Amino acid sequence: MENDTWDRLPGKTLQEKLATLGIESGRIIDIRDLDESSRKYNIEIFLFFEKDLVYAHTIGQLQEEYRDVPEYERPYIRVGSFLQFAQQNDPNFGRTLEEFPLMVEIATIAGTYQPGTAAEIPVITALMPFLDELDLDVPTPQ
Repeated sequence: MENDTWDRLPGKTLQEKLATLGIESGRIIDIRDLDESSRKYNIEIFLFFEKDLVYAHTIGQLQEEYRDVPEYERPYIRVGSFLQFAQQNDPNFGRTLEEFPLMVEIATIAGTYQPGTAAEIPVITALMPFLDELDLDVPTPQ
């Protein structure tokens, strides 16, 4: 990966580097932290709305299957696109995330090679909580 910021992260393997960012399979993480890591380190992060789908297919398989489906109609979405869409539809969305952080579960961690190079790009999938799993009574971290 031609990304000095990524290269400076401690660790030799993709998993070791991601662990320094708090990104590990099974870990629950704030969606805003994932978005920041995605932008800063050139990490592909996809949010899934269906648990079975995230574990039954690779992102490559799904991108092929849904290539003709508009982004916002797929059962998965890039983290940045999701946050942008939410903010456009609710200008108070950022404030809402401050009060009620949206926590997602890291499902899978993989790497894919950038076409024409030997550069490996981290690819993360995360599972969005279902509405009935959201606990809006949890105190806000100070």
